[in-house]
Amino acid sequence: MSEPALTNSEKHARQLRNPEQSFVAMPKPKLFIPGPVDISPTTYEAMCSPIIGHRGKDFETLYASIQPGLQQIAGTERPVFLSTSSAWGVMEGAIRNLVQKKVLNLCCGAFSDKWFDVSLRCGKEAEKIQAEWGQPIDPDLVKAKLAEGGFDTVTLVHNETSTGVLNPLSDIAAVVKEFDDVLLVVDTVSSFSALPIPTDEIGVDVLLAGVQKAMALPPGLSVFVVSERALERAETTHDRGYYFDFLEFEKNHKKDNTPSTPSISLLYALESMVSSIMEEGLEKRFQRHSETNAQVHNWVEENGFELFAPDGFRSKTLTAVANSRDIDVPAFIKAVRERHNFLINGGYGKIKGRTFRISNMGNETPSTMNDLLSALSDVLPEFT
Repeated sequence: MSEPALTNSEKHARQLRNPEQSFVAMPKPKLFIPGPVDISPTTYEAMCSPIIGHRGKDFETLYASIQPGLQQIAGTERPVFLSTSSAWGVMEGAIRNLVQKKVLNLCCGAFSDKWFDVSLRCGKEAEKIQAEWGQPIDPDLVKAKLAEGGFDTVTLVHNETSTGVLNPLSDIAAVVKEFDDVLLVVDTVSSFSALPIPTDEIGVDVLLAGVQKAMALPPGLSVFVVSERALERAETTHDRGYYFDFLEFEKNHKKDNTPSTPSISLLYALESMVSSIMEEGLEKRFQRHSETNAQVHNWVEENGFELFAPDGFRSKTLTAVANSRDIDVPAFIKAVRERHNFLINGGYGKIKGRTFRISNMGNETPSTMNDLLSALSDVLPEFT
């Protein structure tokens, strides 16, 4: 008697446990870094689907099939545009499409800080609120700065991957909503699909994400949502360029298509992953990330380290561990890789050496996280 067919989510889980039985062997070492994260063999298999023409019915069907799931993940009834680029392409594109007066960049880590630099490089007038790395953005400071006037756009990194800080998105969105002419742009690269993000409900004007972190897909594709009022702003903004022109995405979306030739293989991967997420169920996915994140936090505390982000503002998809025991972080990471073939990440930017980072995002389960944490515990005594 033949076995019943497996769902996509069951395939992802089985192949993570038994990579030797998979269509494609798992990458080596297994990645527990904050992006790109480990990719399931089911995703690689989906990417091997035959290439189709991107201006034909087959592609339109593929594009349209992905929309309902993406809309559910993004908490929106708006179209979800697909960009063959990293998230930075859309992050820069948002600046070029929306900023006519001045942008306020909310900075609290490497990626949010860089957005301020990108704003200036785009030739836009920009100011920033700078929180100390490891601390969240204070909504009261945002309100006070916007009250000075002159701003028409705010940028926020929801989940700052460099520091493990989860910013208070709903509170900040409520503040921005008080200022009628100000649009809110939010990077959710490491939170999209792992946390509930009610885009329409709280009034996010541009929600964007690269797929290589929480979505657990290979790099090179971004998804983003643009509100009606953001599109109206773009219509009157000069020098938007072409590749990231929001109006081009809107026009082509109406034909179930993209402005330029997309990475069709990555769209097949996206279709497979969205299907898997829907099969698992968003609430179960959110809960799984919460559980695996708690496993890491418990390990940190049990082994005498400290969490870099403050209580109440800690990422659910990765953990920045404060190196309070003053271990040799690069040597520790190297030993874990050599002995167990797992890769975690050292600190990023100016907190390199002061922290190390452990990802639990994407396809990871309590079982796979236990494997990693057991490996860390095995190696750690040599460095303390």
